[in-house]
Amino acid sequence: MSGHNKWSTIKRKKGVNDAKRSKMFSKIIKDITIAVKESGADPDSNPRLRLAIANAKGCSMPKDNITRAINKGKEKDAANFEELTYEGYAPHGIAVYIEALSDNTQRTVANVRAIFNRYSGSLGKNGSLTFLFDRKGVFTIKKGDINLEEFELEVIDGGAEDFEVEDDMITITTGMEDFGSMMRKLEELKIEPDSAELQRIPHTTETLDIETARKVLKIIEIFEEDDDVTNVYHNMEISDELIDEM
Repeated sequence: MSGHNKWSTIKRKKGVNDAKRSKMFSKIIKDITIAVKESGADPDSNPRLRLAIANAKGCSMPKDNITRAINKGKEKDAANFEELTYEGYAPHGIAVYIEALSDNTQRTVANVRAIFNRYSGSLGKNGSLTFLFDRKGVFTIKKGDINLEEFELEVIDGGAEDFEVEDDMITITTGMEDFGSMMRKLEELKIEPDSAELQRIPHTTETLDIETARKVLKIIEIFEEDDDVTNVYHNMEISDELIDEM
């Protein structure tokens, strides 16, 4: 299992505290609002909304919350969220790629710049780090009573590049261009993923000593705590030793 996927698994096992769960819900509500404003409130004809609802169910968002988010997106005066990206370097040359959803771009860029500055990092120009990451579809699914051998053959047919099993979870990775076909394959198999999203996976990773790596992870967590930030990607190696330390 890749270091980044393994780190995600460890964080999931540790559980989600109320603050983290609230942040997850806030992100999904924004996703639902944008999807409804773009293409309407019918998930059957709106793939982005269907995906957002699937992710909401995957993180146990109550049905009433999902319904309210859809209704909010239908309102004429609903907030207009913009999708933003920021690229820069944390200390020790670790590349950081940040995705955000914001209704106030000036606030968001000011917050991101302040975090970089406070922790001796640097905010770069958009596009300056794109070459370091590939955009991949990443699906996580509870193993349950799935026949792994048969299921792996099915998802390879749907475009899977990688198929990993760790304890009770299956992680499937696809190329960005196969994200939609994998969603359709899972729907055909009547399997609802815990999460399905496009992630930025580093081509190569940088190894730091444990103490330095822990400091960089702390900065990553501070970015993740910002209300507008939805995802933070980096190219630091997440080793077994680092996971054990955490």
